[in-house]
Amino acid sequence: MLFSELRCKEVININNCKKLGNVTDLEFDHCTGKICSITVQGKFHFLSCFSCDAGCVIQYAEIKQIGPDIILVDI
Repeated sequence: MLFSELRCKEVININNCKKLGNVTDLEFDHCTGKICSITVQGKFHFLSCFSCDAGCVIQYAEIKQIGPDIILVDI
């Protein structure tokens, strides 16, 4: 899977079914080449022009499933 495909997917927390945002970055181990974590950008608030949710870093172990449209995480 390409990063361009991964960043189009929406990340959803399975504990509360809340949309967390989209993947903006990922961190990987340069020795093994395995993904360590993904960074999810928070959503922009329409009513507040200067405010947005803070992004969060999700460890790879917290990713439960990557589907064709969404990524399910357990945080």
